[in-house]
Amino acid sequence: QEGPVESGGDSVQAGGSLKLSCSLGQNFRICQVDWYRQRPNEGRDLVAKIFNTGRAESSDAVKGRFIGSRDNEKNIVYLQMNELKADDTAVYYCRIGENCSPRPWGPGTQVFVSS
Repeated sequence: QEGPVESGGDSVQAGGSLKLSCSLGQNFRICQVDWYRQRPNEGRDLVAKIFNTGRAESSDAVKGRFIGSRDNEKNIVYLQMNELKADDTAVYYCRIGENCSPRPWGPGTQVFVSS
């Protein structure tokens, strides 16, 4: 595996929840890992950071609804998404943070939220 592989995207109704997974395929214990999303016709935005300590931060747009986590033993990070809104419809990506390299992008996973 050369880059991250995201999974867990689905079609859900507004108010629902999803948990995305990202398999990194490498030892990333010392690395920050970030979640991004790209909404239709927009650029890619950072939505969550998961520091190597396990501490997580979310962007203002999703704070209180999305939270990242990690399992260093399995080389997997997660994004728990609650209270989903139609505006959360996007392709979601994970990526190694700037404190590590290389930092390839994965294929992403599609989330569609119907209102």
